Amino acid sequence: MPKLLFSRIRFYEIKDLMQNVKRPRRIDIVLNRKRHRKDIQCLRVEKLHDETQTAKLSCQAEHKLHPTLEKLLRNKRYLAAFRDFLRSEFSEENIDFWLTCEDFKSTASPDDLRWKAEEIYQEFIQPTARREINVDHRIREKIKKSLEEPSLSCFDEAQKHVYLLMERDSCPRFLLSDAYLNLKHKSRSLWYI
Repeated sequence: MPKLLFSRIRFYEIKDLMQNVKRPRRIDIVLNRKRHRKDIQCLRVEKLHDETQTAKLSCQAEHKLHPTLEKLLRNKRYLAAFRDFLRSEFSEENIDFWLTCEDFKSTASPDDLRWKAEEIYQEFIQPTARREINVDHRIREKIKKSLEEPSLSCFDEAQKHVYLLMERDSCPRFLLSDAYLNLKHKSRSLWYI
């Protein structure tokens, strides 16, 4: 039986059919490869664009879900939890310095301004300070010079530096901490009661 299936007649018929089929030339193969590569590149660009859009949307959604540092500092319960979190990380001086500077800005009397500025410098800025914050030498020297004639803005640069440090470093870790998640869960359950 197998001989009947592959007889010479059938073999030649198949061979004739194969010769009539157009074989791709080398140029066609190269062009097809280039088109295929271009299609793959387009797909990669589209995928990258989609991933970028998805990342932007998820970042915006996450931003709406998680409060900013500014919102944390305005809410007393979150502020207390954030301070406890910073205390556990041995960086409580950052939030204390920021809050002290906010209080300092509301000082009305020039006499109070001078002694408060000196107190803040000795507690947070001075190189041997008990609760020294992490600011560079240039900022320290600028503050030291401004203590001769203190103004409400003499700690602004250091306060901004500490705020950015907390915003970029401490706050994201706090938002992932159990302390924040528990507080957030408790505040949600209070809304349903």
